Formats: sequence, structure tokens, C-alpha cells
Amino acid sequence: MSFDDWIGREQVTHDTLTPGHAAQWCATFDLKAPTRWIMPQGIHLALCTPDAPTAALGEDGHPARDDSPDSFLPAFPQFGPGPRRMWASSDIRFFAPIAAGAVVKRTSRIASISEKEGGSGKLAFVNVEHETLANGTISVRETQTLVYRDAAGSDAPLSPPQPGDRTFDAGAWDVTRTITPDPRLLFRYGALTFNTHRIHYDAPYAQSVERYRGLVVHGPLTASLLLQLAASELGDNALRKFAFRGVSPAIAGEELNLVMRKSKDGFELGAFASDGRQVTKASASL
Repeated sequence: MSFDDWIGREQVTHDTLTPGHAAQWCATFDLKAPTRWIMPQGIHLALCTPDAPTAALGEDGHPARDDSPDSFLPAFPQFGPGPRRMWASSDIRFFAPIAAGAVVKRTSRIASISEKEGGSGKLAFVNVEHETLANGTISVRETQTLVYRDAAGSDAPLSPPQPGDRTFDAGAWDVTRTITPDPRLLFRYGALTFNTHRIHYDAPYAQSVERYRGLVVHGPLTASLLLQLAASELGDNALRKFAFRGVSPAIAGEELNLVMRKSKDGFELGAFASDGRQVTKASASL
């Protein structure tokens, strides 16, 4: 299938980081208000978010897609009705912090679309390049990878498996922090990012339709927590590069171990379930 009509397609969005929105971000993560309201890294994930009308949402909660010139992303008809969508990874470059009150502009461009055959069937990968400016100055460049795949069958096993008998070993890491993301945190993060994907707040849908074992913790939420772990050790806005990749779903109400250690090129970070199952891989450099 050719995706030539979508490669290079752009979308420009505008926002203002109001003091209220900045305060809500800090409250969501139990953070103190930063000095001069210069916000921590990761705040860009809550800016210039999709604002599709409710009537334009698909069954899964994402903005519906079609073959029209107005659709930023293709419909992927090869997957049939209701393909699953996942935020697979992001590669982020930080240039300047964003302060409360900043006027923000984001230009998003589809860089590539490819199809592959995986162990679970056909997959489509979309790389979207985002450039975020705050008050006219480049703040963040991010390449985000989305993955689309066939909808899960009604008899598919729930994912991920129940925690096993093993225990996460923190001994190999320099820094560890254990949290339990619960539905309240997921709700607040979804509100901040205007994310209406039902796997994050509709447990019956998540289980019966997309075949997850429970509510799924947002991948960018886990990434935001890892950025905060790095900031607690290295200082605010210290990172130049940060990349993360989802490995396995994290489930709300279950223990999540956030970790960091020095590496050859900077720092290695990650998130692990209670039994050592890896949820997220990440890397960072100053």
C-alpha cells in the first residue's frame, strides 16, 4: 500500500502554557512550583494536544482517520475496523526550557510510514517529527513513532501476563524509585494531555476490546516520571537528549520501579514491573 500522499504532510497547532495549566502539571506529579515557573522537561507533552471535536472521535477515543486531505494520519484500512494504536517510542532533543505564560507553536510532519510483519501479525509504523517553539524560540524537537496493528480477537489472552514469582532486582541500578500509578494519576495525566484513548480510563473497554489486563499507564506518563527521576539527580532542565521505548504495558494499581544508572554515553533509565518485567527502556545525555 502506498502512503506517498501522507509523507511530508504537516499540521501546525498553537497553545499558551497558562499559569493554571502549569500549576495543574505540578499538582499531578506532586511537584513544588518551580523557580520563576520555568517548567520541568516533559511539559511539552501537554501542549498543542489534539483538539478534535467529540463527534470526530473513533470508537477507541482517538481522532478518527480517513483518506481525505484533512486527515493528518491515514486510516490503515488493511487492518480492518478498529486497529490498535500504540505510542511506541520517542527521541527527544531539548534546546530551551518552557516557562509559564509562553506562547507555543508546534509543527508536526509525517516523516515516514512503513509496514512490517511481526510476531503478532502485520504492523504499520508512522514516524512523526514535532518541532515546538516557545515565544518564537526552538524548545523541543521530537520524533515520535506510532504503531498500528490488527485489533485483538475477543479470545486473545489478556496482556501483560499476571506478575510472576520473580522480584525486581534493584541492585544493578544507581537510583531507584517505586511508585504505584493509580486511576487518579492516569485521569489527571489524560486530562492534561487531552488524551481520550479509552485504554487509560475505561477498564471494561480496555479488557474486552483491546485485551489489556487493566487500565494501561500512558507511555508518555512513564516517560515523564523518568524525566523527573533524572531531574531529581541531575537538576532541572539538565538533559539535552532523552529517548524512550515502550517494551510492555504498565497496568494501573500495580508497582512500577523507575531506575537510572550511568552508562558509557550518558545515562540508562527504565521502568520495571514488580516481577522484573521491563515496561520502558530509556536513555539520556546532558
